[in-house]
Amino acid sequence: MLEALISSRTRIKLLLRFFLNPGTTAYLRGLAEEFDESTNAIRVELNRFEDAGMLVSESQGNKKMYKANDRHPLFGDVRSIMMKHIGIDQIIEVVINRMGKLEKLYLTGDYAKGKDTGIIDLAFVGDVINKEYLVNMVGKAEKLIDRKVRFVTYTHEEWETQQNSKGQSRHLLLWEDK
Repeated sequence: MLEALISSRTRIKLLLRFFLNPGTTAYLRGLAEEFDESTNAIRVELNRFEDAGMLVSESQGNKKMYKANDRHPLFGDVRSIMMKHIGIDQIIEVVINRMGKLEKLYLTGDYAKGKDTGIIDLAFVGDVINKEYLVNMVGKAEKLIDRKVRFVTYTHEEWETQQNSKGQSRHLLLWEDK
């Protein structure tokens, strides 16, 4: 559906890359390699986003690094649209309601890095998670959003141990029980 609103595939890739995980940074040639597109096509879109104030940049050595401008007035809206585009909002709505004692839900894998691969990786953290219900709901969510969903469940202690042993892994907090 997003393709009907935004005709440039490069623009969509950049929005996903920068707004799914706003802390991510990238440079022109790295994006060109990642997207398998010409540097000129990427440069044009990066310049448009930077001119609009949606991306900010800084020089690091001989590279110009770009990242999402989280102070832009439309930042939250664009991020929400990207989450809806890949269907994460629906997964959260469908799955969490009767999940058990879920503490947190993280986006991991390629989407947490801002890469649109079509496979959504999730980490559910909680002490009493109804796994049978989770498998059933994830299956329904996959049909609803037309994307593959992989997930793993952790107790609070397992998550902390896994994070400490892995060091700095890329994950994005999507939901937290408050």
